[in-house]
Amino acid sequence: MKLAAIFPGQGAQSVGMLAEIAQANVSVKAKFDIASQVLDFDLWSMVQDGPNEVLGSTENTQPALLVASVALWELWESGAEKVDVMAGHSLGEYSALVCAGAMSFTDGVKLVRTRGELMQRAVPNGQGGMAAILGLDDDAIEACCVSVAGEVSAANFNAPGQVVIAGEMSAVDAAIEACKAAGAKRAVKLDVSGPFHSKLMASAADDFSQALDGVEMVMPRTPVLQNVRASVASDVGELKRNLVEQLYSPVQWTATVQAMLAQGLEQCVECGPGNVLAGLVKRISRPTPTIGLSKLSGLEEVGEL
Repeated sequence: MKLAAIFPGQGAQSVGMLAEIAQANVSVKAKFDIASQVLDFDLWSMVQDGPNEVLGSTENTQPALLVASVALWELWESGAEKVDVMAGHSLGEYSALVCAGAMSFTDGVKLVRTRGELMQRAVPNGQGGMAAILGLDDDAIEACCVSVAGEVSAANFNAPGQVVIAGEMSAVDAAIEACKAAGAKRAVKLDVSGPFHSKLMASAADDFSQALDGVEMVMPRTPVLQNVRASVASDVGELKRNLVEQLYSPVQWTATVQAMLAQGLEQCVECGPGNVLAGLVKRISRPTPTIGLSKLSGLEEVGEL
């Protein structure tokens, strides 16, 4: 059976996540303790106690989700032998690269904390935003974005009929109305702290590239399809360039899943809290099942794959 491990991005977090699994597996809390030493604050307490607005701030969300995803992956002891390909949605790409051995866990934690800080600083709060557009095809959504004044563009191609746009707040508002007029079933603003994966993030690229230069990376043990082109990098230099470009380019999640399907993908395992990606995979390919590690007791069911 051809198996993919997929890792979620921002939006999968919740206050109290992994509490039950951590009670049964001391390694989960231990992983958060290591990250807390790297970050110099108690990440586990933030995850368990919140409040939501603190955990939801991107510089906190990113390390929290990476640590949660890696902790779950490591509980699934047979995962490395069973998985044929990996991919992550936005921030999840970093979780995938850590789990595939492309960078160390501690470097991954530091890098996504820096990434979050740079993304947060790129656009002041209130000046940019994102919105989910449902029930309208990709070309129509892109045409609506082009038709309005200001900077707004597609940011996440999540599934057929589900695209997220991002940009200047006034332009996002105008694009929402344009998409509704074009026949979108729903068009709603998202509760996020910035216009991620839009050109407004380009100002963070140089500083993030410098941060990446300081991280030792190797080619992943398991192929990782990257968001920017839904393909596997040919060398470490391309891998790093793709990570920089991902900051201000749309997440090609639909194309990523389709690329895995073209390789014979038969099942996905979602390595992270929640089941956001399971829902997207179902929209892209209804016959392809996705098992979520966070929903399993002891991971026995995945171990039998």
